[in-house]
Amino acid sequence: MTPPTTALPVEMPQAFLGVARSLTDKLWRDRLDARGAAKALAMVQQHQLPELLARVLAGRGVDIDAVADFLDPTIRKLLPDPFTVTEMEAAAKRIADAAAKGETVAIFGDYDVDGATSAALLAWHLRHCGLDPLIHIPDRIFEGYGPNVEAVRGLAAKGATLLVTVDCGTTSIEPLAEARRLGMSVVVIDHHQAGTELPEVDALVNPNRLDDLSGLGHLAAVGLVLVTLVAVNRELRQRGFWNAGMPEPDLLGMLHHVALGTVADVAPLIGLNRAFVAKGLIAMRRRDHVGHTALMDVARLNGPPEAWHLGFMLGPRVNAGGRIGRADLGVRLLLEGDSVEAARIAAELDRLNSERRVIEQAAEAQAEAEALASIGLEDKLAVIVTASEGWHPGVVGLVASRLKEKFSRPAFAIALEPGGIGTGSGRSIAGVDLGKVVRQAVADGLLLKGGGHTMAAGVTLRKEKLAEFRAYLENALAQDVAEARHVNELYIDGAVSARAVTTELAGTLNRAGPFGSGNPEPVLALPAHQLVFAEEVGQAHLRLRFKSGDGAIVNGIAFRSVGQKLGHALLANRGQQLHVAGSLSVDRYQGAERVQFRVIDVALPDQGPSVIR
Repeated sequence: MTPPTTALPVEMPQAFLGVARSLTDKLWRDRLDARGAAKALAMVQQHQLPELLARVLAGRGVDIDAVADFLDPTIRKLLPDPFTVTEMEAAAKRIADAAAKGETVAIFGDYDVDGATSAALLAWHLRHCGLDPLIHIPDRIFEGYGPNVEAVRGLAAKGATLLVTVDCGTTSIEPLAEARRLGMSVVVIDHHQAGTELPEVDALVNPNRLDDLSGLGHLAAVGLVLVTLVAVNRELRQRGFWNAGMPEPDLLGMLHHVALGTVADVAPLIGLNRAFVAKGLIAMRRRDHVGHTALMDVARLNGPPEAWHLGFMLGPRVNAGGRIGRADLGVRLLLEGDSVEAARIAAELDRLNSERRVIEQAAEAQAEAEALASIGLEDKLAVIVTASEGWHPGVVGLVASRLKEKFSRPAFAIALEPGGIGTGSGRSIAGVDLGKVVRQAVADGLLLKGGGHTMAAGVTLRKEKLAEFRAYLENALAQDVAEARHVNELYIDGAVSARAVTTELAGTLNRAGPFGSGNPEPVLALPAHQLVFAEEVGQAHLRLRFKSGDGAIVNGIAFRSVGQKLGHALLANRGQQLHVAGSLSVDRYQGAERVQFRVIDVALPDQGPSVIR
């Protein structure tokens, strides 16, 4: 029943298209309640926006007077004074000192995409200042995450007087104490969750430390490095360091790195992050950076890059070096100036990524079987913890992510080494803070090492502690997981017919992008469309075609759906009318563009007439 126009209730609206339970057991909700719909109407009238775009903006909490800034996010407006970050002033002055004195600076980064882009951005800047920084990316298997004493000693032996850690260091108490004992200054630039105990260093720049009030805790490490370098540039400018022979570097010209690291680290695309990615994508489209261009070419990226390309095509290739190959390959590619050498490194990363997929698939099948046996028919367990000898430590994070997606609960995958030590990764669901419970497990002596974010964490533990760790997680997270999984809802931004699904509509909706974590891609519904074609393609995907009542056809794709609930539902309902939910994407092939519908859910229509709310 449609509420009176005078009433603007705040309670949740009825099920969208009447779908209380889809064929994958989801409840469909209109993303907008009555107040949200009224806000969208006001946006249409005040800003002359298309109705569907206005609904998307209203559904993401954009205020009416903030529409113009949201549609064109600028770093100038969103970047705060860097000194609002705790200890940023000390960090900027120490790095500026190193530049002014020509010191040997060592950069210690993480082995993932955020770490690689952070190290590359900082190294590029220091080279611009006339320095030749040392770069150390730890080997995932032999060194593990973060600074270690042996690596620190090696950098000191090479003459480093300043050690800068990027995307790591917040919990590295002893290794950084060793650096200080060896006479090195230490600056930490990190974004991982911090406890009460911090290393004694010259400056620890981390907006997630407990005494930081900057509000920049959502930044990826590479974004934080950029903010730090803004402060360094300002400090050097005040000292008269920049001149005709040493011009001030253009930090905004390096937003390729910031966009790639931000998206690959699944940082929320809100505020400054969204501006970083929006402008970084524009920079990548210019194809003026040798390393990024080689990466796009080897990934066979057709057309201009979008945010999801960074997360699913470019990021995994940079990651492959740190997962199963040489940890520094990603940084080397991003710093390479020769196109031939860049193409060679990119090809090696592409080969390693293919090898990684094979290793991951074998581990994933084994972990899935273990998880199914543990959950049982009663659908018990709040958290999945799988472990095995023989798994490659470089793929456990990916395996945990697949388990989380399949079973809709937090999941860990742990690689057990011959010495009885297990290293693993966990991935969480919205509403469940994994990093917090892992840090507490370290404090309680259950884990040898551990830390991370709300949505992802890394652990190191002894094999004999596995059962205790499982029980610990169940006890700590059961209530949060139960609340998070209570209702499996899918929020719909609006309904369209097949005839309306055009490249123009996709372009209109993309004005609200870039989309990703924190700024979800618009989800549209095709009401009562007939599934006229379905066949398996690629690696467990389904190619689809849907027909509306007026005969218009829209092409669809359901990624990784074969063998899953969605795939079963689609194949079992060939020829039938279905409500279809999904997102729009533009497929580019041989210079031609066509829009396709990325299907994420389907439902059987009621026998009565459907009403589009």
